[in-house]
Amino acid sequence: MFIRLFNVLAISLVLLQLTACASPSPTSKLIKFSDDQRFERSTIQANGFELLALQTAAQPVPGGSLHVYLEGDGTPWRYRVVKTRDPTPRQPLMLRLMAQDDSPSLYLGRPCYNGSFADKGCSDDLWTSARYSETVVSSMADAINTVIRDSRVTDVRLFGHSGGGTLAVLIAERVPEVNHVITLAGNLDPDAWVAHHQYESLYGSLNPAKRTPLRATVEQWHLLGRNDEVIPPALVKPFIQRQTNVFATEIGVFSHGCCWRKIWPSVLIALERDDTGRIPGLRLR
Repeated sequence: MFIRLFNVLAISLVLLQLTACASPSPTSKLIKFSDDQRFERSTIQANGFELLALQTAAQPVPGGSLHVYLEGDGTPWRYRVVKTRDPTPRQPLMLRLMAQDDSPSLYLGRPCYNGSFADKGCSDDLWTSARYSETVVSSMADAINTVIRDSRVTDVRLFGHSGGGTLAVLIAERVPEVNHVITLAGNLDPDAWVAHHQYESLYGSLNPAKRTPLRATVEQWHLLGRNDEVIPPALVKPFIQRQTNVFATEIGVFSHGCCWRKIWPSVLIALERDDTGRIPGLRLR
């Protein structure tokens, strides 16, 4: 009986492995969605890394604006003990939000994400403990500066979900053309987040909550989900209270991943009209 059970388990494990191998990778799914939307795909060389860049049909013009979308952390870990080989997001929310945006927009990947995990200079630290490190932030800021130089835009708006919100704040420090930072369920205090969930320390990462507040010329919008159990609003309120030019709202029934796509058109209209009254929720400041 034991041998039979062992054989069944062994066969099941093999079948699971074969299924996993046959399933499309997170990167191939992301690229397929991008191709379906007719986004222009390229890579940007930045500080020794190749970053995936996806752009909408609307092209930036000199003196105009550019929307930059920054994705969340994806899947750095499996079961909190095993580091994944490919951290690329399985559900790229920000890419789907960009598909609703008619403005000139860029989806910028992180170092070692989107199928580049085996590239020179990559290590699993860059999507685990050092996911918001100087290496990552400087590479992404350099890539954005390259786009700014080539397109000659003068107004950059950063959008980030979860860990992408962390990076948006950190990158805004380094890119003078950034005038708006909009985060959705942003991880604005990674140390508080680690302590709350009792995760492994992000010892190689920068923490926006421990840095000088962003310059007053950067308008910050932080949109939080009242039902977010991944990043509860209480964790990021101290960060928000330290900022100057800031709007923050807590939206009922929203969680970490739901239901940002429903309100995104309203957020984009509010941004163009500089009218936060169009965004639902309980204002925090």
